[in-house]
Amino acid sequence: YTYDHKAPALDCCFVDNDKSVVSCGLDNCVKKHVLDNSGSTSGSQIIGTHEGGVKCMVYVQDQDLLVSGSWDKTVRGWDPRVSSGADHTKSVAKILMPGKVFSMDAHGHRLVVAMAQRKIHIYDTRKLDPRHAEIETETLLKYQTRCVRCFPNGLGYAVASVEGRVSIEYFSQEQEQQSKKYAFKCHRKVENGTEYVYPVNAIAFHPLHGTFATGGCDGRVMTWDGIGKKRLYQYSQYQTSIAALSFNSQGTKLAVAASYTFEQGEKDHPLDAIYVRSVNMSEVKPKS
Repeated sequence: YTYDHKAPALDCCFVDNDKSVVSCGLDNCVKKHVLDNSGSTSGSQIIGTHEGGVKCMVYVQDQDLLVSGSWDKTVRGWDPRVSSGADHTKSVAKILMPGKVFSMDAHGHRLVVAMAQRKIHIYDTRKLDPRHAEIETETLLKYQTRCVRCFPNGLGYAVASVEGRVSIEYFSQEQEQQSKKYAFKCHRKVENGTEYVYPVNAIAFHPLHGTFATGGCDGRVMTWDGIGKKRLYQYSQYQTSIAALSFNSQGTKLAVAASYTFEQGEKDHPLDAIYVRSVNMSEVKPKS
C-alpha cells in the first residue's frame, strides 16, 4: 500500500481494528487510508487538519478516538469514522497547549502529552477537558523532550530527551510513588577524556516484561530494566541515528528505524532503513 502526503510524514498508527491506517505530517494534515486487498489508494481521505505540522498521533481504542498533537500548540481529537467537515477542522475536541507538542502516548483512559520547555500534561480521554489537564508537571530532565511512552502496567511513563538521559515518572501524586521517580544517563561515550552526549529519540516498552528499549543518535539500541535500574543489553551499532522503535505484540520482534535526524546539520549520511530483528528473551527479561 502507498499513499502520499504533500510534505514529510511524521507519524502513523492503525485504527478500526487494524483495518485502516492514519498518518500525519508537515502538510498539517491527518490522513486515513482504508486497507483492502486491491492495494488501491482511492480509500485515502483527510480526516483533520492543524495550523502547523502534526508531530504525533495516538489512537485510543476504547473510545475509538484519534488524538493528534501539533507544533501549532494544540491537541485535537478526531472520530476516525466520520468526516471532519468540508474544511477538515471539525474535531471532537481541541485543547490549547502551552507549547509545541513533541510526543504523546496513551494507556487506558490516560493521555500523556510532552511539549516544549519540558512540560507534561496528562488528560482523561473520556472527557478531554480543554480547560485544564488532570496533571500538569515538568519532566525530571533538563533539556528538550524527544519521546514519551507509558508503562505497560499503566502506572507511569518514561521520557527521553536530547541530553542523553531518560526519566522514569509516575501518574500517582502520592508521595510513595513520587519518591520512586528517577533519571539516568544513557547513549553517551567517552573518548580521549571527552564525553559525547547523544539525543535519545525513541523508547519502546516490551509488552510482556515491562522492560524497554531506547534508541539514540549514537546509532545504538539498548534495553533496560526500569524497576531494577539496570541495562540489560546493547545491540550492535547501526550506521546512523535511531529514529523510532517498536516491539510486536508478542515481544518476539523489534523494528528499528535507522534514519539520520540532522542533529549535526546537513551532511552526507546513510540511506534510511528499517530493520526487524528477532528478540532473545534474555535481552528483555529482568534479571532476578
